[in-house]
Amino acid sequence: MEPGKIICVFYIRIWILLAVMALATQHVKGKTLKYQVYEEQKVGTVIARLKEDVADVLVKLPSSVSLRFRAMQRGSTSFLSVREQDGEISIRSKIDREKLCEKNLNCSIEFDVLTLPTEHLQLFHVEVQVLDINDNAPQFARAVIPIEISESAAVGARIPLDSASDPDVGENSLDTYSLEPNNYFKIDIQSRTDGAKYSELVVLRELDREMQPGYELQLTASDKGVPPKSGSTLLRISVADSNDNSPIFEQSSYVIHLLENSPVGSLLIDLNATDADDGTNAKIVYSFSSHVSPKIVETFKINSDNGHLTLMKRVDFESATSYDIDVQAQDMGPNSMPAHCKIFIKVVDVNDNKPDISINLMSQGDRGKEDAAYISEAAPLDSFVALVRVEDLDSGLNGEVVCKLHGQGSFKLQKTYENNYMILTNVSLDREKRSEFSLTVIAEDLGTPSLSTIKHFTVHVLDENDNAPRFQKGRYEVFRSENNAPGAYLTSLLATDPDLDANSQVSYFLVENTVHGSSISTFVTIDPSNGAVYALRTFDREDVSRISFVVQAKDAGEPSLLSNATVVLTILDENDNPPVIVVPQLWNLTADVPVSKYTEAGSLVTVVRATDRDTGVNAELTCSITAGNEEGFFSMDPRTCEISANVSLDMFPHEFAELTVLVSDHGSLQQTTKAVLKICLYENMEGHVQVLDQGETPLDASLIIIMSLGAICTMLLVIMVMFAARCNREKKDSRNSYNCRVAETNHQHHPKKPSRQIHKGDITLVPTVNGTLPIRAHHRSPSATPPMDRAPMGSRQSHHSHQSLNSLVTISSNHIPESFALELAHATPPVEVRYYRTHNSSLSLPHTHTHTHTHTHTHTHTHTHTHTHTHTHTHTHTHTHTHTPPPTYTTTN
Repeated sequence: MEPGKIICVFYIRIWILLAVMALATQHVKGKTLKYQVYEEQKVGTVIARLKEDVADVLVKLPSSVSLRFRAMQRGSTSFLSVREQDGEISIRSKIDREKLCEKNLNCSIEFDVLTLPTEHLQLFHVEVQVLDINDNAPQFARAVIPIEISESAAVGARIPLDSASDPDVGENSLDTYSLEPNNYFKIDIQSRTDGAKYSELVVLRELDREMQPGYELQLTASDKGVPPKSGSTLLRISVADSNDNSPIFEQSSYVIHLLENSPVGSLLIDLNATDADDGTNAKIVYSFSSHVSPKIVETFKINSDNGHLTLMKRVDFESATSYDIDVQAQDMGPNSMPAHCKIFIKVVDVNDNKPDISINLMSQGDRGKEDAAYISEAAPLDSFVALVRVEDLDSGLNGEVVCKLHGQGSFKLQKTYENNYMILTNVSLDREKRSEFSLTVIAEDLGTPSLSTIKHFTVHVLDENDNAPRFQKGRYEVFRSENNAPGAYLTSLLATDPDLDANSQVSYFLVENTVHGSSISTFVTIDPSNGAVYALRTFDREDVSRISFVVQAKDAGEPSLLSNATVVLTILDENDNPPVIVVPQLWNLTADVPVSKYTEAGSLVTVVRATDRDTGVNAELTCSITAGNEEGFFSMDPRTCEISANVSLDMFPHEFAELTVLVSDHGSLQQTTKAVLKICLYENMEGHVQVLDQGETPLDASLIIIMSLGAICTMLLVIMVMFAARCNREKKDSRNSYNCRVAETNHQHHPKKPSRQIHKGDITLVPTVNGTLPIRAHHRSPSATPPMDRAPMGSRQSHHSHQSLNSLVTISSNHIPESFALELAHATPPVEVRYYRTHNSSLSLPHTHTHTHTHTHTHTHTHTHTHTHTHTHTHTHTHTHTHTPPPTYTTTN
């Protein structure tokens, strides 16, 4: 070696040593810079200037520093150069992408750049992507492709054609094929498994050798470059006579998965083609199609007699991942038409390459060793120690590499980009405790079985310590049942501190906060020495269901370090609340429920609404009737708590029913509530409102109800005074006068009906006996009252005229309103019309209406729904046999 070169090498080593010393005390992180350049550019073409592109990093350095850039090239040949002054990247030698990367879509040149001086060292990773230009045209291997087709070839028959090759990639690569226009053939463009395109010649119509023995057509292959390029070949098609039947493969294509470590001679497939002909015309010869590549012929072999495809040369997944083989079977008859099939061989990667490890260490000048790195004990965390790169030539999982570092935890491996790592300090170093470390880098792929590579090197410490308490987790979930005893143990928290002595002594405290307006210290307390948490009160889930507080762990060091953990205490529900019935409203566990006597079977009677302050199954309620329903007139839905009538309530034999209702929850210790519902039956529901749900009633509505009730009471009082005055006057009449008390008593037992106009047909004449009413059938009775005999008129009527004045004209109860009294004008002294109310009756009657009829109208009915008629019928029945008084005109319907 020349002396000048020796001196140059010496200075370079000195620079590397200085750079390593600087890296030892500098926090270094990798940054990737990516550029693009087209192939075939002139030497000296500038790609980028690093000083401008990494200005955001360099601006943090002192302005007085004069930076230089130094490239760390990979490989023996460099296409690019980096200028030290400004990091200008330019082309050193002409780049041919097709030679550099062949058909790979991603083609790039990668290297690392360091900044000098070493006191301000920065590491940058540079990737220059080489872009393809359309500098190659598609080409066919043969200028003329001879093709022989039998004239008996069926329409649609396909013949594979030679593929064109284009070393360019992307849009510059082969894109399509085109065939000279003709009436007999076309081409169909297909794609192989690797994406390469090929064409097949397709017969469009039947061929006739006698008419045209051959064709010459131009086949052109084109790319999509700008401008596009193309190449062509001549298809020389000969039409020949052939035997009747061609061989037929069992399948038109086959897929074979071939392990890349398969031995030579391995049988890949046993092809079987059949020919329906006999003799020589049925003897089949197997061969590769004429257009298969030489690489396929070198790698595979097909037995012409039996169609066995065998491996002639070992395959390598890293070189080729698949092979497309065209095989033909041709019989030995004259003018035979070969059959074709495709065999797709997919090479399966085998883990046959170990990962490769490359380590660039921080050296220490002349004292340094090639397999050792040096670092100061004052170096901060994450100080740079070494640069590691791992590679594996396999693919898939076999090429995925996991890199690990073994070194007692004092150092760590940090990935920068792709398969590049930096070894950094993971803890503060102390040379007095340990002066050197032995580190091991292990690169292991994910193949089966996996392969690994190990490299060792030593880190020498050329010439610190703190930890805060740490909880096992940042959030603790604690669940405790309510109704606990004060002082009950809840949970324990543990924080650990790897320090020693006072620095590792941990004390626990509660961080002050409030829960529902009260200090957390009134709810729980913590033992400072062991972190045990205790309850200070009895918890009630219905008041407080969740308590969250922060526990602080603090060591005894100077200054002390601390950490926090959140404790969430969830109070679990216990079945400690019985159900509460809110509808109907209870007084002393009893409620009156008004119900219409005419409620039909299946109709809703009332609904029980209940609440429970508990949750979950403890608040799931079920209702049932436990007493008062022995006869089964009512039923209760256990879920909706609706009470329904099983039969029509007009058949109920009592005026009311007392049902004992039990509402129970589903808790393990079941809570129940009982209520007695007094079901009161009313014929008239007016004034009896059943409240099925409770809610807030507006004030205006309440005032309206009160005012309405007051007005009704006033009207009733006036009517009662009027009735009392009239009854006092009638007591002075003869013994045949009408008994006001009887009418009033009967009236009070009947509800009202809407009023309507009375008609003549509603009036019937019946006699009265001694001023009391005779037996009169109710208007709803299925049988009418027997007709009364007509009373003779004339002298007898005059004889009893005074008694007739006090006779009663009773109007049908279907048409008289409540509290109705009317005097009728007649030729004789006035006849007093009195009200006899039966059921739902009302009447509007003209004040001038009079009756002089002497006949009896018998259209009467008996109503079976009011028990008050029993007394009336019995009372009047005792007088129906006398017939002594004169007739009284009574209207019924």
